[in-house]
Amino acid sequence: MLGVILCGGQSTRMGTDKGMIQLHANTWAQTAVDKIAGLNLDVVVSVNAIQYMDYVTVFDESQLVKDNNELQLRGPLAGVLSVHLQYPEEDLFVLACDMPLMDTGILKQLLLMALKVPGAEAFVYTNEGEPEPLCAIYKASGLVKVTSLLQSGQLTRHSMKFMLQQINASFTKLEDRQKKNFRNFNAQAELNGL
Repeated sequence: MLGVILCGGQSTRMGTDKGMIQLHANTWAQTAVDKIAGLNLDVVVSVNAIQYMDYVTVFDESQLVKDNNELQLRGPLAGVLSVHLQYPEEDLFVLACDMPLMDTGILKQLLLMALKVPGAEAFVYTNEGEPEPLCAIYKASGLVKVTSLLQSGQLTRHSMKFMLQQINASFTKLEDRQKKNFRNFNAQAELNGL
């Protein structure tokens, strides 16, 4: 299994690259890398072409995966499938960089679920009945299906939630106390108190 930190967003509402925002001594991207690496997983950082030169000053080039333009996708799905195409045998443990409050206990719980539930192709938490696809595990077998659907023109929507409907996903409801850990930050005003 390979950890994937999604940093490839446009960050238009934030006005600055969210992965490069400082939290204590580290960037949000490095904080997320450290959390997944704490599960004894190798980790790559998914970026878009515009970000690449900034990220290569912070991360080793071998750790960066640039969005694959041949996919003709944008957003998180572009990042996930780009990493999948580069590492087709690996299951992917995905975490968005803009969830700086994520708790490592939640990540460990997700990893345990992936080991216990045979046959599922994704392991995802739900929050108020909605999936949280940016902190999830995606099996290589499910990503092969999604890639095939995309290539044959049958993936009619390019959202992570729609992708989850195309594969056999195992969902686990978040406890109320865990919901704050899934908060993502999209604007400067939301950063107060971090």
